[in-house]
Amino acid sequence: MFTGIVEELGSVRGLDGPRLEVACRVVPDDSGIGASVAVNGVCLTVVAHAADRLGFDLSEETIARTSLRRLEVGAPVNLERPVTLAARLGGHLVQGHVDGVGEVVGVTPDGAGGSRLRITVPPGLRRYTVEKGSITVDGVSLTVAELNAEGITVALIPHTLAVTTLGTVVPGDPVNLEVDMIAKFVERLLVPDAGHTEDTEHDGGAHDG
Repeated sequence: MFTGIVEELGSVRGLDGPRLEVACRVVPDDSGIGASVAVNGVCLTVVAHAADRLGFDLSEETIARTSLRRLEVGAPVNLERPVTLAARLGGHLVQGHVDGVGEVVGVTPDGAGGSRLRITVPPGLRRYTVEKGSITVDGVSLTVAELNAEGITVALIPHTLAVTTLGTVVPGDPVNLEVDMIAKFVERLLVPDAGHTEDTEHDGGAHDG
């Protein structure tokens, strides 16, 4: 379980088939073999560990259903270790199971050093997005500022732009989306036959490796 508060910007050091290697300094501290780490919002299992890097194996499901397949050597990635019972929940409850991949369609700077991102949301996920509700974008916990016909708009403060990959995205970039899991549970309870439609992409990243 994560909170969507990025701890460190890592850098892709290698991507050889299913093996992803990320250079980082903070997250390896207590992320030994078998530990879970969210990489751009995808929960992955550590399979190789060093003081300055971590290795992960990507399943076929993860490669097919997330934006990690688009990574290149040198690309920055958002990293977060799982939350502990003693930690403050600064963002919202995040599983690291990607529901779908959206696309950045607009980046508009604001007058305070921040920006507003317009992001498409797959049709099967739009019912889980509400104005002022929570959504995870590439592992970053954000608040939905506006809804539109194709997706959402989120507002980013200068700090978020500086410490996450969202500070460098441009129109056309794919982003991993995880909707509020509470909304999905509520729907399931109210409508017993409700489930993810074929448009809803769901990743089992927590079980990789």
